[in-house]
Amino acid sequence: MHFLKRQGQFNHYKHIKQIEMLRQYETVFIMTPVLSEEQMKEAVSKFQDYLKKKGAEIVFEDQWGLRKMAYPIQKKSTGFYHLIEFKAETQLVKELELEMKRDERVIRFLTVAMDKHAIAYNEKKRREKEAAKEAEEENK
Repeated sequence: MHFLKRQGQFNHYKHIKQIEMLRQYETVFIMTPVLSEEQMKEAVSKFQDYLKKKGAEIVFEDQWGLRKMAYPIQKKSTGFYHLIEFKAETQLVKELELEMKRDERVIRFLTVAMDKHAIAYNEKKRREKEAAKEAEEENK
């Protein structure tokens, strides 16, 4: 490659602008258990609105509800878990995480960039869940 570079074969790449691609992410965040149902929904909608305002596309979201944590965080052993799967530019993830750090209702969060296998797995699980739900409704 250095040989080709010295001959000027790759010089045309200098003028190509770097295009920011949309990647798919999954964010799980835990909110403090002292929140009321209304306050929890307000916090979730704040992050949803933030993502939409910044141009992200929300693919899927799931409210896991109040769950026990593996270890205490800030002297709390339970928390409201919420998952948001979205497509966005890489810079938006940093901004979202900064918003979550600033929000005192959020105890912890984790954002993961999903590869094609994880995306396919999640879609398959959602289809199976929908099929099971439809089968259950038909049996009633």
